Amino acid sequence: HSETRRGRIKMLLLLLFCLLSVIASYLVYYVFQPVGGVTTYGTLITPVQPIPSDLTVVDEAQSTHYLSALFDKKWLLVSIDDAATCSPACVKKLFLMRQLRIAQGPQRARIVPVWLITDDAKIDPMILQAYSGAYAATRFLRASAATLHHWLPLEKNKSTKDYLYLIDPRGNLMMRFPADPDVKKMRQDIGKLLKWNVIGQAATEADQ
Repeated sequence: HSETRRGRIKMLLLLLFCLLSVIASYLVYYVFQPVGGVTTYGTLITPVQPIPSDLTVVDEAQSTHYLSALFDKKWLLVSIDDAATCSPACVKKLFLMRQLRIAQGPQRARIVPVWLITDDAKIDPMILQAYSGAYAATRFLRASAATLHHWLPLEKNKSTKDYLYLIDPRGNLMMRFPADPDVKKMRQDIGKLLKWNVIGQAATEADQ
């Protein structure tokens, strides 16, 4: 019984540590800001919006998954566009997500670029070749445009195509960036979040 009790205590302490890391990241990043102004470039989503439990996506192998269960302890950088009309602006978002991920150096494995595709059209083979490899690590997932529109916050006269979204390792939509962002400032935002939120960091270090 004493061993069981000690095991439970260790588990509770581990859960508390994980929870405190999340709280600390939000407090440091959004509350205890240095004198002289706001430190964030992206728009904070308040309150955070969890991935809808019924939001399903179809992956590259045509298998269906709940998006909330597809990724484990990963930060998701999300772009939303049709495949049939993937314009230069659409491709630019894919490029930016790839570069922002790579710019995080050893921490890049904690980030997954995700293109949520809102139609059934074939993806341009050149896009697949450029962004589906291990270097870019982009996931190509198909989702309902109506469901995404209902979930994702928008400004007046804007669409989901006008943003890049950031989802935290617990599956919460927490930040929104313009589709054509200041890359340096966006990279700094993501770097700070990776620093202060340690969820998934141990697994990344173990893989190196």
